[in-house]
Amino acid sequence: MFYLSEIYQNRNYQFWILQVLGWTGWVALFALRDAYWGQPYERILLLVVDAIAGIILTTGLRHIYRAVWDWSLIHRVITVLVASYMMAAIWQPIKNFSQFYYFQDFDLIVAYGYMGYFSGIIGYSYFLMLGWSGLYFALKFYRLLQLETERSIRAESQAHEAQLRMLRYQLNPHFLFNTLNAISTLILDKNTESANAMVSKLSHFLRYSLDKDPMQRVDLEHEVNTMQLYLEIEQVRFEDRLHVDFLIDDEVKRALVPSLILQPLVENSIKYAVATKEDGGTIRISAERVSEQLHLTVSDDGPGIATEGGKLPEFKGVGITNTRDRLNQLFGSRQTCTFEQAIPHGLKVDIYIPFEVES
Repeated sequence: MFYLSEIYQNRNYQFWILQVLGWTGWVALFALRDAYWGQPYERILLLVVDAIAGIILTTGLRHIYRAVWDWSLIHRVITVLVASYMMAAIWQPIKNFSQFYYFQDFDLIVAYGYMGYFSGIIGYSYFLMLGWSGLYFALKFYRLLQLETERSIRAESQAHEAQLRMLRYQLNPHFLFNTLNAISTLILDKNTESANAMVSKLSHFLRYSLDKDPMQRVDLEHEVNTMQLYLEIEQVRFEDRLHVDFLIDDEVKRALVPSLILQPLVENSIKYAVATKEDGGTIRISAERVSEQLHLTVSDDGPGIATEGGKLPEFKGVGITNTRDRLNQLFGSRQTCTFEQAIPHGLKVDIYIPFEVES
């Protein structure tokens, strides 16, 4: 017993299924005609014989057409016209003989000789063979169109994945550069204990970031834990100047989010709200469910950035630009990422993505 997927993918299965269904339909159509005109049911046997002959001959046409498939258009057209006539010239005598034999009426043979067996080639059989050929080529081209569409979709999907990976891995060098700078500063200040702690935390964070595929998603709780690891690295740099508040509803801890989607937003807040202020600043990370969407917020109490229509100017921040691009690539129109001034001051980033949990 074959599975439907195997039948769909195997052209031979498809061909024989269509052959049998098509010729069975031909038999049924003429059987209904005979029944309407009161012909005996035994005539169905004649139709079955004709259909079997038709199946054999049109299968021969298939092999001919496959052999000339790569020929020029004009040569294929000529082949179709000639091959269809040849098969009609074979099929019509078989049909006529079965009719003559069934009715025991050979008057046509008496009148025209053996040429009587070929009566009806042009009037019916030739056009039926041409119709079969046209249907064969139509299905063949439809199949090729499907394959081309599938290749196009696969190519687009591969380009989509490559773009996501490119966007994701642009973040690591950006963060790594800042952290190595801080480690270098600690070493120059002979603060080896802090430098060693920072290297250790950095190795853990990089191991996680490199292990996770940017095409995959993780639950929010895991993402928050990763952010805490990242913030521990930054805490070595800023000590008590960096304050972070997490406001995560229990309901959304199992929600799926793109891995490391929060890191560039937090990094941006550190850059503008903490690093530039002598007394540091506070970053708030919150998450809640709003209807069928997950609402993520990253805000700070820094000086803020002038926005245009709720969006940052295009030139502001590689990490934030990549975050927006990743969200757009993953969710399209089902996501929003907006920026606005926090109250009383600072920047607030709101992300809405579909609320989904791992099944």
